[in-house]
Amino acid sequence: MWGLALGCAVAVGLCTASTAAQSAPVEQVRAAGRAVDFTGAWKFALVNKTGEDAPQPDANDPAWRDTRLPHDWSIGLDPVEGPHTGAGTGFLPGGLGWYRKTFTLPSSMAAKKVSIEFDGVYMDSEVYLNGVLLGRHPYGYTGFAYDLDAHTDGTPNVLAVKVRNQVPSSRWYSGSGIYRDVRLVVTDPAHVTRHGVQVTTPDLANTIKSGYATMRVATTAAAENSTEAEIVSTVRDPRGRIVGRGTTRAALAAQPSTATTDIRIDHPALWSVDRPSLYTVDTEVRVNGKVVDRVSTRTGVRYFSFDPDNGFSLNGVEMKLKGVNLHHDLGALGAAVSTDAIVRQLKIMKSMGVNAVRTSHNPPSPEFVKACDEMGILLQVEAFDTWRAPKVKYDYGRFFDAHSSADVREMVHAAKNSPAVVMWSIGNEIPDSSGAAGPPIARKLIDDVRAVDTTRPIVMGTDRYRRVPAVGSPQDQILQMLDGLGLNYNNASSIDELHTRYPTKFFFEAESSSSTSTRGYYQDPDQLNTGENHTPGKRNTSSYDNNLETWTYSGEYGLKKDRDRKWFAGQFLWTGIDYIGEPTPYNVFPVKSSFFGAVDTAGFPKDFYHLFRSQWSNEPMVHLLPMNWTSHKPGEQVSVWAYSNADTVELYRNGKSLGERKFDTKTTTYGAKYLETTEATGDDKTVTTGPYPGSYTSPNGSAGKLHLTWSVPFEPGRLVAVAKRGGVEVARDEVRTAGEPHAIKLTPDRRVVKADGESLTFVTAEVVDRAGVVVPDADDLISFQVRGGSLAGLDNGRQESAENYQAASRTAFNGKALAMVRSGQTSTAITVTARASGLRTATTMVAAIGGRPGRVQVTDPAPGTPVAPPAVDASYSGAPGTIPAAMLDGNPSTYWSNYYLKRATALLPAVSRAHATDWVSLPVRDGLAGSVRASFLADASHARPASIAVSYWDGSKFVPVRDAKVEWATEPGKPTSITFAPVRSDRIRLELASSAPGTAQGFLGVSEATVGR
Repeated sequence: MWGLALGCAVAVGLCTASTAAQSAPVEQVRAAGRAVDFTGAWKFALVNKTGEDAPQPDANDPAWRDTRLPHDWSIGLDPVEGPHTGAGTGFLPGGLGWYRKTFTLPSSMAAKKVSIEFDGVYMDSEVYLNGVLLGRHPYGYTGFAYDLDAHTDGTPNVLAVKVRNQVPSSRWYSGSGIYRDVRLVVTDPAHVTRHGVQVTTPDLANTIKSGYATMRVATTAAAENSTEAEIVSTVRDPRGRIVGRGTTRAALAAQPSTATTDIRIDHPALWSVDRPSLYTVDTEVRVNGKVVDRVSTRTGVRYFSFDPDNGFSLNGVEMKLKGVNLHHDLGALGAAVSTDAIVRQLKIMKSMGVNAVRTSHNPPSPEFVKACDEMGILLQVEAFDTWRAPKVKYDYGRFFDAHSSADVREMVHAAKNSPAVVMWSIGNEIPDSSGAAGPPIARKLIDDVRAVDTTRPIVMGTDRYRRVPAVGSPQDQILQMLDGLGLNYNNASSIDELHTRYPTKFFFEAESSSSTSTRGYYQDPDQLNTGENHTPGKRNTSSYDNNLETWTYSGEYGLKKDRDRKWFAGQFLWTGIDYIGEPTPYNVFPVKSSFFGAVDTAGFPKDFYHLFRSQWSNEPMVHLLPMNWTSHKPGEQVSVWAYSNADTVELYRNGKSLGERKFDTKTTTYGAKYLETTEATGDDKTVTTGPYPGSYTSPNGSAGKLHLTWSVPFEPGRLVAVAKRGGVEVARDEVRTAGEPHAIKLTPDRRVVKADGESLTFVTAEVVDRAGVVVPDADDLISFQVRGGSLAGLDNGRQESAENYQAASRTAFNGKALAMVRSGQTSTAITVTARASGLRTATTMVAAIGGRPGRVQVTDPAPGTPVAPPAVDASYSGAPGTIPAAMLDGNPSTYWSNYYLKRATALLPAVSRAHATDWVSLPVRDGLAGSVRASFLADASHARPASIAVSYWDGSKFVPVRDAKVEWATEPGKPTSITFAPVRSDRIRLELASSAPGTAQGFLGVSEATVGR
């Protein structure tokens, strides 16, 4: 469909409605091409947020709103707790919506075949033309089309689309509505059918040795009345030059038939991840010498192999799949497709060293496939997250038996000409695959794929092969049918066992790691796994690659496991980018996005991004963590890590060297060089023998880490890492101590944009001090104003947030926020202004090309509401039921505690280690405080604090009180009394030191606490 000629002129006029509420535009379609963009001049009405069935609102109902497609109604709603929302889908409602479009067709189309194509509607859609049902399409991720028997005499036609998203219909945020493109297709009675051109390059691995490729073009066409036709295919190279032509004859009839021609292409430019060269095939249907239809198809010339012993190769060059999983949401845009947003995401992934994407767990948009074709990113395209057995109440399992065959074929047809696609996946973590129903379903899906395409292998992603399946079991039968298998979270020994048992199948990691992290948050660097902070407002996870659920493992473990096995084709990290929904490890409002990404939802890299960049990118780099060199106490020991692809890194603090750290150069058993330290890692309890028991051990007998470490006493100033190769500096990174927030800094990702009403500019807002250093813990509320365009969405990458994605203001998170700005059509410039109370205002400008004169559109910021500090707070709460509010509820049986127990993983033991210190803060009711009474827990896990330090909030920071005295309780359950010189404040903080840090007995707990005069 990318070859469709989009040259049709569309004129939009207005008709007078019976009420002011209904001023419905009528699109007057003029025939000037094969395809007509049909995304403008729609009306939308959200009938309910529950998904209950309901009729279309009356045409004059004030609920109708002007809408342009693609459109996701859920992303503009507030996240809420309720019976029709949940953490899995980001607390954003679905519901029932109706779309309506009025249009006229000219009389010249009376003899034409007219159809409407939808690339994706989520979900359970019904399409009506002039009140007549055209069809129903339940799956939200595949395209579909209907023929239109529309008026062509000037009478208005009304197209209505009913969309029903009953939540939960997915395990992640799906979006709701007509969220992908829509077009009219206008052809003569003799025409190429939908998806009717297929281009392949048979035997390319051999013909390329002789300097040519055979491009086989199979064209499926039909005619309402039988006719003889000539089908001509013309091939153009990446520079637009004609390099080949083929002609074949076809007898066309109402039943489509396929004609094939072979075209020789001499010295073709091969498509690769580094040079994604694209060819165009122009296919014409000629009847009696007249061209009656023309379709353009983009494709590439390349060959690849998945070898069970040697892994993946592209054009004869062996390489690892350095892949990521990506869900389809685009952050603050939700599911609504935007080419600019897709390209931005993929550019960020490419900069990490990524060369492949798995479309988890559904077919992607055509825009996504097109971007991968153009950017050189390999694709595994996946069909389903569920077969017959559902995973959530309203998912696709309801429709699988009736619709899966058509949907999987549609998936293949839509992307069959893409050079980026190298695998088809028939499902992810399918419950049916373990039962008797699994093999017959798998057989049918495999046959459906091969009915369309026989050139690519068929796989599935699975968590059900962590042990070798029994001979003849459903898992064994399915694997025997598949070409290869994508494993989800298998340890190193299990993949070796599978490789031995199935030597003719290829293996890769369909989901690797699932280590969770929050940008800019750090905890327990000396631990391989650690607990979560359940304090409201602080629900984050550590960026030291050390927050792991029971089924997951660290990023470093996955990288080493993949690296050490030539036969292992590669991995797809779970995930490249945080996505809305599935906020593991938290399941509480308002935590609404995942923690799995190497990059957050705003597109800001986390430390995890730099780990993978150090292993996947050849460009010299070094990255320091923590990225926060501000929020520490003088003299505090800080664990400093460096990720680098250089062998040596030297660390400097305020110009003084703190020493070099070096990686050892090692060699895999198949001869590949790599960098790694040599030390016990302790990250694989399944290893019980050898020189490094309890550690991941490479087949060459070594163990080590993929990062370098220093323990550095904190001193304000500048920390600099200098990476060296052969003693010569090749890269550096630095972190600086920030002062007080002073100003906002705006940085757009481009300086020129098209004034087409669709193009996006991504503007990063940073809170900086007077020296321009980003303040790493700044959370100022920033309001945005746009002239010459509009705000498309705001984000900050924070997982725990109830802010609306499409509001006009957003709090900074760890110093940053993002504005997505949509261009207008009536201005030559877009101006973005950002304001925050107490900070210097910032303005940036982007040139808009092609704008026409008219009134400049202005988006004014809505008044923002700063987030009030909590009445009671704590640095860390170890469990959902032991949060700070429990200290004030008057119930001595409830309590705040920093106790946590992190469950064992497949590779790591359970962990429960008390922090050295934590703090709690309490409200001062009348503004004057001179004492605190606190009842501390003392039991098998909790002990009385070793010491207590008291401070008060002076309006900008916590300041120690004077003359503090502690009178410890002499009996269990009795309060400890703390007195101090009276202070005026609204908050008192108690910093509590553990009496047994690092043990399971030194945790802290407070059942009741009060502040007095």
